[in-house]
Amino acid sequence: MINPLAQELNSVLSGSIVEALFSNLGKRIYFPNGIIAQSGEAKKLGKTANGTIGMTVANGHPIMLDSIHKFVPALSEAELVGYAPTAGNPDLRAIWKEKILEKNPSLKNKSISMPVLVPGLTAGISYLSDLFLDEGNTLLAADPSWDNYELIAEARRNAKFRQFSLFKNGGFNLESFEQAIRDEAKSGSVRVILNFPQNPSGYSPTKDEAEKICQILKDVASSGVKILAISDDAYFGLNYEDNIEPESLFARTCDLHPNILAVKIDGPTKEDFVWGFRSGFLTFGNSTLTNEQYTALITKLMGIIRSSVSCSSTPPQSLLLRAIKDPATNIQKNEYRNILEERYKIVRNFCNTHKCSCLEPLPFNSGYFMSFNVIGKDSEQLRKKLLNEYGIGVVSIDSKTLRVAFSSIEKEKLETVYEAIFKAAEEL
Repeated sequence: MINPLAQELNSVLSGSIVEALFSNLGKRIYFPNGIIAQSGEAKKLGKTANGTIGMTVANGHPIMLDSIHKFVPALSEAELVGYAPTAGNPDLRAIWKEKILEKNPSLKNKSISMPVLVPGLTAGISYLSDLFLDEGNTLLAADPSWDNYELIAEARRNAKFRQFSLFKNGGFNLESFEQAIRDEAKSGSVRVILNFPQNPSGYSPTKDEAEKICQILKDVASSGVKILAISDDAYFGLNYEDNIEPESLFARTCDLHPNILAVKIDGPTKEDFVWGFRSGFLTFGNSTLTNEQYTALITKLMGIIRSSVSCSSTPPQSLLLRAIKDPATNIQKNEYRNILEERYKIVRNFCNTHKCSCLEPLPFNSGYFMSFNVIGKDSEQLRKKLLNEYGIGVVSIDSKTLRVAFSSIEKEKLETVYEAIFKAAEEL
């Protein structure tokens, strides 16, 4: 199960001392030609627009909350350079839990753990795979999905990565999801990532779809199958349509059935517009777990953190704690959210009023991104054409999926960018 990119690197190192000393992980690991690599190219050549990275850009710069900026000079020595506890600043963990409950009212009186701070959501997913994913296990996710899922599952853990079709008839493909869950259930356990708003499509389930997703999980769990249900809530709260389920699926899955261990992974990275802070949270939920058992599980997670990065960076935690307490934060967050929604509406209107024979917009209603299904042509070739001939950076997720981060494109440029995407696709 060695990726061709890993094989290429291994061939370069063939016969060297490095090859002789490699671990199995060392042999399997590679740097994907995915979002990060393509973003590096776009940084150099995307002079017209760079729609590769999930950041919100205004006036050519990433936006930043005033409540983050103003507290930088006020931090004490300990808040700047002191070591943080392995599980994160306890005051920050406590206030983040309060915010989770505030944003998900149905969690009231349900049993969930104290959130544990990890150095970014990617690290959180990697740590979960360390705890719950072995060789021979399978990680389920949607098709298309974020490229890091496959890297974490297959290269790092030597596990399998399986995808179910995300869409059918303009909505969530419940049939494909159920089939994948039931197929994997034959092994006795299921590990599935539920990522909404979804990266790369920008889709979130409707209230009815969310209900049916949970019913499928409950039915399978009721047959005795153990399920790890991971809610990847990186873009939580950025919903632009009224029919979207407003709460995280974690709020439903955490007490759905005793055989379901629910995990919520979220953080301020996207919610609070602090992408480079590399701060995320893992929160567990199950109706049968006692406080003692939550403590034991968190201690296991702390062992994973201790044996990798030891602890997360202190300054971001200090700034976040102060910013969350600042009454002005939510006001400005709403302003920035409105910027994203305005850009979403421009893109939505363009896709509704323009047609291209070889581009089909995937359903989108939330988040930072939208994607096209590239019909009869290769998305990587289209990406390179847009970059080299039009100075526009986008991401080729796979051979048929092209992702555009409208979050990072100024609203004045959006129509020009999308006209160029359609034109380039027809020319290819």
